[in-house]
Amino acid sequence: MQTDVERWRKIPVAVAVDVSKGSCLIDPAIRPLRPAGLQPRLFGLAVTAICAPPDFGAVLRALDLIQAGDVLVIDAKGNRDTAMLGEILGGHLRRKQAAGIVCDGALRDVAELAGWTDLSVFTRWITPRGPSGAAMGEVNGTAEIGGLLVNPGDVMIGDDDGLCCLTPEMVSTLVDAAEAKLEMEAKWQVSLRAGKSIAETFGLKS
Repeated sequence: MQTDVERWRKIPVAVAVDVSKGSCLIDPAIRPLRPAGLQPRLFGLAVTAICAPPDFGAVLRALDLIQAGDVLVIDAKGNRDTAMLGEILGGHLRRKQAAGIVCDGALRDVAELAGWTDLSVFTRWITPRGPSGAAMGEVNGTAEIGGLLVNPGDVMIGDDDGLCCLTPEMVSTLVDAAEAKLEMEAKWQVSLRAGKSIAETFGLKS
């Protein structure tokens, strides 16, 4: 039987945000590297690295914990001056079959990172300047990403529209509503393609 987590794999970010009334939404300023229509979907469980730029020690320690399908979530306090990761560590994550990277801070080597269709990458900033320390930070603590608290094991979903984070409670309590919304949207599409009016399709009162 499909688990509740797996049921979310087909749910778009927009639908998740709708059914959560916006409570799962991460700041839309954290954007995918690839253009719309080319961005691989991000879906996986969070492994968090809480950094104190220019130190990126937490990222290095988190890399050994990443398993296939996980998402490295970097809380760099929105710092735009120091990249927390680039091609070398991104490539390491890719070889470990991580699902992706979410950075509330900066990344570099973005031509390489964006060239991989099997690793989904989201970041707030891009900068060429690398880190200068590796002694500080916390791994798998509560991170703050785009104004939202993210805990290890939370479900991260990302697509062309943006990012969201689902707590275990949200995963179980909202999945039925998310699937129902997806079915309703499909019915709207069928109705409009059949030539029915907006009023008829959406049940608007005359």
